[in-house]
Amino acid sequence: MVNNNQTKKIISLESYGIYNANVNYQLTAEQLQKDTILKGQGKLAKSGALAVNTGEFTGRSPMDRFIVKDDITKDKIWWGDINIPFSTDNFDKLYDKVVSYLSEKEIFVRDSYACADPNYKLNIRVVNEYPWSNMFAYNMFLRPTTKELVDFLPEWTVINAPGFMADASMDGTRQHNFAILNFTKKIM
Repeated sequence: MVNNNQTKKIISLESYGIYNANVNYQLTAEQLQKDTILKGQGKLAKSGALAVNTGEFTGRSPMDRFIVKDDITKDKIWWGDINIPFSTDNFDKLYDKVVSYLSEKEIFVRDSYACADPNYKLNIRVVNEYPWSNMFAYNMFLRPTTKELVDFLPEWTVINAPGFMADASMDGTRQHNFAILNFTKKIM
């Protein structure tokens, strides 16, 4: 089901393995702010800005960022403490857990662009568990027009599920939080 007053495009997340989700697509910043406040996930600061407590992790966690080591990346990445390899099998197993976790939840989806130069522009789909995370994507990426969204096909997908906790001993992560880039599947 798609909940959106701005764009009538119907999208399905089933191709990602996310089933029966209540999809909020291309919501405005005002709608996302209102949803965040109604869900008790944030409040308005005196300045009028939305204030959110991001939880345990307040910024990047560089030791918890991985890159899938496969035919595309094995000889092109400088592997080490910064570019930590992650196996394809572990990625696939963990991905299945994350999309299962997101199934049957309320989800926030944003189609957007990275890079304004037409020679390098990438179509990005962001799938978020929280409205304030989707507002971050709203502010971070370029916003397509309604006309551009009609034929929009994502090249890369960002799946953001901060409520999901990995089991490091089973999932191949260092701890319960993680960020993984898969260049073959074009999923982060």
